[in-house]
Amino acid sequence: MRVCSGIVVRMFDVLVYLYETYWRPDACPNHEQLMRKLAAAGFESDEIEEALSWLDGLASAAESYSGQQGAASMRLYTPTELERLGEDSIGFVSFLESAGVLPPPMREMVLDRAMALTAPLALEDLKIIVLMVFWSLGEEPDALILDELFVAPEERWIH
Repeated sequence: MRVCSGIVVRMFDVLVYLYETYWRPDACPNHEQLMRKLAAAGFESDEIEEALSWLDGLASAAESYSGQQGAASMRLYTPTELERLGEDSIGFVSFLESAGVLPPPMREMVLDRAMALTAPLALEDLKIIVLMVFWSLGEEPDALILDELFVAPEERWIH
């Protein structure tokens, strides 16, 4: 369990559970069955509802994505985005873009889902959002990106 701005943020625990349990969004049962399964797994009803609502927004964004690649673009962040995301998260998004794994339309999906949250976002939570965007599109990030998403920088081997 993580705390963000004094609020317990367990919605991300639900999202990670879904990612680990269902290999694609269409493998998930309907909302009613999923709510029962998540409750049986030990999640509280309010965090389940929050996660499912967030996932509904992600599904809407994924429908409009439909594999579009989009040309390279420069992203200017609003003051609200800068405040909510923070330097670490914006730097991570820029890293993924420069590595060629997060095209502009996917970047916008990540930012949309990050801004759907009301509290400032920790980098570890942004990484979960990135993972869920890939998941929602039925894409798996390559091994190096998965390493970036799951391994803390201080735990990496330096070659």
